[in-house]
Amino acid sequence: MHRFYVPPNESDPGALVLRGTEAHHARDVLRLKRGDKAIVFNGQGREVTAEIIHLTRDEIRLRKLHETETPPFRCRITLGQAIPKGKNMDLIVQKAVEIGASEIAPLISERTIVDLDSKERAQKQAKWQQVAIEAAKQCGQNWLPRIEVPRKLKDFFSDSVGAVSDRRMQNDETDVGDLGPSRQLRLIGSLQRDARHLKKILGDYRSDHGRLPASVLMLIGPEGDFTPAELALAKSHGCLPITLGPIILRVETASIYCLSILSYELLTPQDASVSPHTTSPN
Repeated sequence: MHRFYVPPNESDPGALVLRGTEAHHARDVLRLKRGDKAIVFNGQGREVTAEIIHLTRDEIRLRKLHETETPPFRCRITLGQAIPKGKNMDLIVQKAVEIGASEIAPLISERTIVDLDSKERAQKQAKWQQVAIEAAKQCGQNWLPRIEVPRKLKDFFSDSVGAVSDRRMQNDETDVGDLGPSRQLRLIGSLQRDARHLKKILGDYRSDHGRLPASVLMLIGPEGDFTPAELALAKSHGCLPITLGPIILRVETASIYCLSILSYELLTPQDASVSPHTTSPN
């Protein structure tokens, strides 16, 4: 069945309605009609299988058949990605959704070719959020990552959304549901000699804490890597340099590589023994 996204504030299972681009896609592109079934998800774990009961020019109304709650991943992964040239950021956002990132923070680094004013930053955020929605629809991901407004690395660490205080990180506090989680483990891809293998860092974290982290920040630089000053800034905020192997990777390859490893190691549901909860209409 085709999947459609409805924002959480509009996803009442008792009154499901598709509007705007989602209604256009269902009615005019897919040619769905009354009686057809579809899946509606709200990006926060809820998925509803529904039947189309009414179509108009402006909206499509559906009736809930049954509902499923998908548990969140046990670890929140934030990708801090220096914006690459061309359309590579679209690809990175798409693959990050498929792999399981919880948040994507586009970064404007000193070596970023793209230069954006405030209006262009908002436009890019909206565009990449739509890329994330389309990827989630296609791959069956029920937890939609939030795409942040592009900003410089120093602003990412200093503002309230991009970071929490170093005191919280040092105390190992966790707020998994918050958009600015404590990010217990902070990593940065690096070509420097002091970079360590990710497997070693994860192993050390488990040895020190008796468990794997519940939140991770992964920073990936632009073509040419972060500057020494940016790398020093990241280190001052607790980021550990990691090596991506002996071969220099393209930006999009580096992002997919790192997220894939973190996904394999960390993205186990909070309780793998519990099946998703399904309900049927009364």
